[in-house]
Amino acid sequence: MAGTINKVILIGNLGDEVKMHYFDDQNCVGRFPIATSESYTNKQTGEKITNTDWHNIVVRNGLAKVCEKYLSKGDKVYIEGKLKNRQWEQDGVKRYATEVQVNEMTMLTPKKEGQMNASSQQDVNTKTTQNQGVVEENDDLPF
Repeated sequence: MAGTINKVILIGNLGDEVKMHYFDDQNCVGRFPIATSESYTNKQTGEKITNTDWHNIVVRNGLAKVCEKYLSKGDKVYIEGKLKNRQWEQDGVKRYATEVQVNEMTMLTPKKEGQMNASSQQDVNTKTTQNQGVVEENDDLPF
């Protein structure tokens, strides 16, 4: 195989609010954790066991602003992106982090009727890409 692929697809729940950092008038980055869980039943004890993994999510610019405006702790999201490893030194100790840099995100949690306004009524089947930074309605047409 000649090429390589770095692609991540996750469906999970936000573990915290989106934390934003603004660099200038046009550039910003948002960060938030999401949790993914898997459950199984222990055959010996019959006990239901759930394992939860936490993922550090990074969104940029237009997509970050959409996340800040519409996402809150507990919301379910579909995320596509790539893994990025970072390292830095803090107090003489090397630190490492693996993040998911998002290029596509779909909000899966429907908002309550009282929370909806004209600009957020599409959020159940909304796809937002980082390159576009705009919201498009997904109408499931085959063409």
